[in-house]
Amino acid sequence: MAISNEHKDLVNYLEKAIQIIEKMGMRILDFQKHSVKILLPKELNVNHIGTVYAGSLFSLADYAGGVLFYATFDMKKYYPVLKEVTITFKKPGTTDIACEASMSPAQAEQMKSITDEAGKADWVLDLELKDEKGDVCSLVHGIFQMRKI
Repeated sequence: MAISNEHKDLVNYLEKAIQIIEKMGMRILDFQKHSVKILLPKELNVNHIGTVYAGSLFSLADYAGGVLFYATFDMKKYYPVLKEVTITFKKPGTTDIACEASMSPAQAEQMKSITDEAGKADWVLDLELKDEKGDVCSLVHGIFQMRKI
């Protein structure tokens, strides 16, 4: 897992584009075509009982979908929006939390085709938010939409 020199400027932009994401300390650990990994540090996202704040977990999932979008599509032609999300909290997050997201090349091509014709296309992204041991803390079901600029 790494960030290639080709993607360093884009990753730097994505980590700073939304101020709250930067304040939450989120970092993109891996950025490859169709695949990303994001880290949410516990230290900056602790709630009143000492675990990772639920709103931060939501933000991690939302951000992961957006970063995956920019790892997959041309941001000069398309942009993403989050339409709907459901989070199931399995166990409290007591460490840093990581999220990996990916999309198949076939799904990406299908979405481009639909968006180019209809102006937008929905896609479903199911994510697991995991602690440092690899245990699933939250399951996220998101419906995102790709829109043509």
